[in-house]
Amino acid sequence: MDMTPWLTVATTLAALNALLLLALGAVWLKNYRTFGSNLILGLLAFAAVMLLENLVAVYYFFSMEMLYVGSAGAQQSVLVLRALQFVALLFLTYVTMQ
Repeated sequence: MDMTPWLTVATTLAALNALLLLALGAVWLKNYRTFGSNLILGLLAFAAVMLLENLVAVYYFFSMEMLYVGSAGAQQSVLVLRALQFVALLFLTYVTMQ
């Protein structure tokens, strides 16, 4: 079964989210090793959980596509949620890398 354009974009965004989270996680791990702050540890845990969530999403997009195929509305909703997460992670990455 071929992936619909909605799911293709959602999958791409989930993969990009994972890359941003890897970059954020690397910076926050370095900072945690330097400063040992609980706040930075919380950010590191956030990155790990969100990374896992995005990797699981990519897996399901490829292996369980039929969950979304029946409803264009569901596909569009998934895309909107991935896009919102991507924008949020772009902001977070921008301020972290400054």
